[in-house]
Amino acid sequence: MVGRQGRVTGKIGPGLVGEVMVPIRGGVEAFYAYPSVPDEEIAVGAIIIVVEYSPPRTVYVVRAVV
Repeated sequence: MVGRQGRVTGKIGPGLVGEVMVPIRGGVEAFYAYPSVPDEEIAVGAIIIVVEYSPPRTVYVVRAVV
């Protein structure tokens, strides 16, 4: 999971549980997402990179630089 890119489908920010879609296991799956950098907000539609994975369905992410 760590290092994979995905797309934000539910706003990520302080005090919010966001959602991301990440391609994995031949499909695309939804994960709960939290910002890796405190106080960072990531809008819907942004590309992210997973920096930490907490099974079964939680990831910590940063905004990808594209």
